[in-house]
Amino acid sequence: MSADLKQKIYVAGHRGMVGAAIVRALKEKGYQNIVTRTHAELDLTNQEAVKSFFESEKPAQVYLAAAKVGGIYANNTFPAQFIYENLMMQNNVIHQAFVSGVKKLLFLGSSCIYPRLAKQPMSEDDLLTGKLEPTNEPYAIAKIAGIKMCESYNRQYGMTHGIEYRSVMPTNLYGPGDNYHPENSHVIPALIRRFHEAKVTNAPEVVIWGTGSPKREFLYVDDMAAASVFVMDLDESIYGQQTSSMQSHINVGFGSDVTIAELASTIGKVIGYQGNISYDSTKPDGAPRKWMDSCRLNKLGWNPKVDLEQGLLLAYADFQKINSQ
Repeated sequence: MSADLKQKIYVAGHRGMVGAAIVRALKEKGYQNIVTRTHAELDLTNQEAVKSFFESEKPAQVYLAAAKVGGIYANNTFPAQFIYENLMMQNNVIHQAFVSGVKKLLFLGSSCIYPRLAKQPMSEDDLLTGKLEPTNEPYAIAKIAGIKMCESYNRQYGMTHGIEYRSVMPTNLYGPGDNYHPENSHVIPALIRRFHEAKVTNAPEVVIWGTGSPKREFLYVDDMAAASVFVMDLDESIYGQQTSSMQSHINVGFGSDVTIAELASTIGKVIGYQGNISYDSTKPDGAPRKWMDSCRLNKLGWNPKVDLEQGLLLAYADFQKINSQ
C-alpha cells in the first residue's frame, strides 16, 4: 500500500448524508486511516474542543462536510442558527487544521451561494454578482465565507506552508442517509416520505408546495463523494488550470435539471403511487431555477454516473430500510 493511502484523513460530518458517502468513497479508493467524531464526541462550534482534537490527531487531510442544513421551512424558521453554527464550524475546523499542519482540506459548499437570479447554468464566475435567495441567505452567506476563508489561507500561507485548501459546490444532493423529517427536509426526501405515506394510506391526492414550475438539478450523493475525492487528489498544477487564487471553487452538478412537477411525477412512479398530484401556489417556490455549470469539473476529467430515476430507486430503498427499523 502506498504512503498516500496510509495517511490520516479526518472526515467532519461523517454521520451526515455527504460525509458518510465520502467515507464510503475513500474506503473504496483504498484509504484506511479515516478519523471520524460524532457531534457528542466533538462539538465543532467549540473552539477549544476543535483545537484539542487537531492537536492530538494531527490528520494529513480534512474533508469538511459538517454543516447545519435544511429545506426552505428550516432555513426560514432558524436563520440565526444556520448562520451562527455554520460559520463557527467552518472557522474552527479550517483554522485549527492550518495551525496543526494540515496540508490539504476540502470545503463543501452549496449551490445557494449564487445569486437568486443568476444566469443559467450558474458558473463559478457568478459568485458575488447579485442578491441571494432570501429564504436561505444566512446559510449561503456562511458558505461563501467558507470559500473565501480557504482562498485567504491559500493566498497568505500557500507558498510558505504548502497548503492547498479547496472548495466544491454541489448542486442539490439526495441518496442514502438523507433526512426524511416531515418539515425540516429537502425536496426529494420530503417528497419520498409524502408519496410513500400517501401510497400506504391510499390517499387520493398528494399536495406539493409551490407551483411546480421551478427547475432544480439533482445529484446522487455517492457521485458527489466520488467528485470530492477526485478534486482533493488532483495535482495542484491541474487544479490550477480551472481555478484562480480568488476564484478557486469548483461546481459539482449532474449536467441537467427538471421541474419540481417532473420530479414529483418521477418520485410517484418510483414509489408506485396511483393518486393525483396537485400544487399549493400559496407556498413559496424559492429560486425559479438552480442549474450548475459543471464544465470546469468535466474538463478536469470527472462526470456523474447515476441518473435521476436510478438514484431515486436507491434513495427510496434507503428510506424503506430506515422506516422498517
